[in-house]
Amino acid sequence: MADQSNVLPSDSAIPASPPPSPKSNIFRGPNGLRAGWRALIFLVIVGAIFFLSGSILRLLGRGGAPTGVSMLKPSGLSILEGTIFLFTSIAALIMARIEHRHYGDYGLPIQSAFRKNFWIGTAAGFVAISASLFGIFLFHGFRITGLALHSSRILIPATLAWTAAFIIVGLGEEFAFRGYLQFTLTTGMGFWPSAFLLSAVFGLAHAGNPGESKFGLLSVVFFGLLFCLFLRRTGNLWWAVGFHAGWDWGQTFFYGVADSGIPAYHNLLNSEFAGRTWITGGTVGPEASVFTPIVLAIVAILFSRAYRENRENQKNG
Repeated sequence: MADQSNVLPSDSAIPASPPPSPKSNIFRGPNGLRAGWRALIFLVIVGAIFFLSGSILRLLGRGGAPTGVSMLKPSGLSILEGTIFLFTSIAALIMARIEHRHYGDYGLPIQSAFRKNFWIGTAAGFVAISASLFGIFLFHGFRITGLALHSSRILIPATLAWTAAFIIVGLGEEFAFRGYLQFTLTTGMGFWPSAFLLSAVFGLAHAGNPGESKFGLLSVVFFGLLFCLFLRRTGNLWWAVGFHAGWDWGQTFFYGVADSGIPAYHNLLNSEFAGRTWITGGTVGPEASVFTPIVLAIVAILFSRAYRENRENQKNG
């Protein structure tokens, strides 16, 4: 038998060398375009859509897009927050095509829409605002003075309108601050650093509300971090959307108290505050009360015990 120990393998038998990985630089990392640039592109797209839509409305003689509210009304609030949700969703869909992802990867999977997590979150949000107001009541700072709506002809439409409005608020604000941006920045700097950054921005976004205070803004940041915990443990934003809607619905429509300094309209109950600002929240409403961060901390503890496993599966890159 011939000695084959010195026979060299043919070129076809030699495995091909893997292509060299692209060098990392200020624009590209190991996983492609860096997270900061992708987030910037997303924001530019959102800004361009707002600018284009505002220009079209001005040409049609209907003014620009709504920029704020002085009194909470379901119609105006729905238009404002619905516009935010629509435009950020369009931008996210564009980025999903660029990144070869699905829209649901950014926190709002359609198959989970308005299912168990949403309704549990909604109930928890309503219970949480009720607990905060009950704490104020125990210190003689809050009381319900009667019904604001008596006629069923007004009550039913108002209930439906406010319910729809605050679902839109939950969708708009959660996706704007904890949807695409949270997903993308997590791939670059980790989940909790991006959560703290975006929660701070979430607080600053409320700074223009009339009657807002520093402590009220701090509470908004706490809300943002709590919503990020919901995202981290459930894997999507539906628990947070429900909690956001339930808290705001209870605060504005059911109890008829100010929301981030903005008074309500066509609310169910008439309420009044009396006492020290640190107890009542002053002009801001219960969000600036010392009881709100206490309640949010309790919610975070109870939620963490019920949802022990992190389902948020984004990788650092």
